[in-house]
Amino acid sequence: MEYQRAVDLMSTVKVSYGDISAEVKKSALQDLQDHQEQSRKLSEDESNLPALQAAYRTILRGLGEDTERQGLARTPLRAARAMQFLTKGYHESVFDTLNDAIFDEDHDEMVIVKDTDMFSLCEHHLVPFYGKVHIGYLPRKKVVGLSKLARIVEIYSRRLQVQERLSKQIAVAIFEALQPEGVAVVIEATHMCMVMRGVQKINSRTVTSTMLGVFREDPKTREEFLSLIKSS
Repeated sequence: MEYQRAVDLMSTVKVSYGDISAEVKKSALQDLQDHQEQSRKLSEDESNLPALQAAYRTILRGLGEDTERQGLARTPLRAARAMQFLTKGYHESVFDTLNDAIFDEDHDEMVIVKDTDMFSLCEHHLVPFYGKVHIGYLPRKKVVGLSKLARIVEIYSRRLQVQERLSKQIAVAIFEALQPEGVAVVIEATHMCMVMRGVQKINSRTVTSTMLGVFREDPKTREEFLSLIKSS
């Protein structure tokens, strides 16, 4: 009997080691794929850099500036790299960001992540708009790592945007990835195109929202979400 117990124990250990080995291989493969994708993105950025740099030099000259003077000599390069960073969301996808971060969980109450900082560029004037993003979803037996919600905000905000589209893209991405009962997204932002130029109203804020699923269909669920994001 003792011998049989030992055999059973060894079989269990062997299966466990097999599971661990498979997980290690899967993780290593994912790390390799991530590294290769990152290398591809860096290579693409480097190949596009000269064209961006030349474009910024042309803009400065069009403003009547001397691009050879000390303060501006490296500005076209710095501005080109900054623009690549500010629009890096074009190289990123929700699928890559969420891989292995969606979990089966017997939870069906509202999940809210609010006051996530957001910075983006208005596609009309290429000046910043910035503010806070509030996200809520009602799970259908699946939840996502909370930091991944902030990463989804980052993916879509690091592109040339309008706030209305940004709200919808974030909501739709979460809805498609999790298939929850519903998703709600509210963005409150200050637009520098209204502060630095145009009407120059420094205290104005723009609020947009996208409601999907139960948040759109059920007023009580929507009101609960809106009430919770207003609470301190």
